[in-house]
Amino acid sequence: MLQVNWNYIKMLALLIIVVLLYAFSSVKNDVRKISKANISFLGENNLFITHETVSKLLIQNQQRVENEAKETLDLNTLENALNSNPMIKSAEVYVAVNGTLNAEIKQKRPVARVSTNASYYIDDEGNYMPLSSNFTARVPLVTGYVEKNNLKNVFQVARKVGTDDFLKHHVVEIHQNINGALALRLRQCDFIVNLGELSFLDKKINNLKAFYKKSLKEKTLDKYSKVNLQFDNQVVCTKA
Repeated sequence: MLQVNWNYIKMLALLIIVVLLYAFSSVKNDVRKISKANISFLGENNLFITHETVSKLLIQNQQRVENEAKETLDLNTLENALNSNPMIKSAEVYVAVNGTLNAEIKQKRPVARVSTNASYYIDDEGNYMPLSSNFTARVPLVTGYVEKNNLKNVFQVARKVGTDDFLKHHVVEIHQNINGALALRLRQCDFIVNLGELSFLDKKINNLKAFYKKSLKEKTLDKYSKVNLQFDNQVVCTKA
């Protein structure tokens, strides 16, 4: 007489039920409508790009993403649309279980503002960033001969300014002449600080700090028109 293995049959039936439930939930999840779009900005609170602009970038096929079926959304396309905006550093788009479309935005962060025949920011990776009508960053101005495709030198100085407490407080302008030589203007000082080339930048900055501290103590900061840091181990000053 054939003996029936009821345990085997129960396990098989349970497996079939689980597979059917998973398939049903997957289909139901794919056809679930997008309830709303939730946009969040990571990092700094200063918004160079608005929620409205991001919402417009999330529009797919000229339709609002709300009430779209999840399966019809191309998340990669939406992310690429956001990342193509010159204000956005990175974007991540995903759909939550409840049907909310989430967009997490990380903005570019400016370290300097170019003010020549064109006006734009230099971001914290040394790249072009347009000005924003929504917010103006308080960063050093960059003047002189500057090209969008050759920002390396002024970016290195701007990055140094942004990470040094003394420079961050005092430097208001970075100037680059036609030969690539660099100079600084300090807040409430009439003299120009000539850096020259970028070589030994840290040493030059240390010399500047020592000179400033000494001159401030002696109350002679207003007696100079130029402070030259191009020479090794010395600061050469020109009197006004």
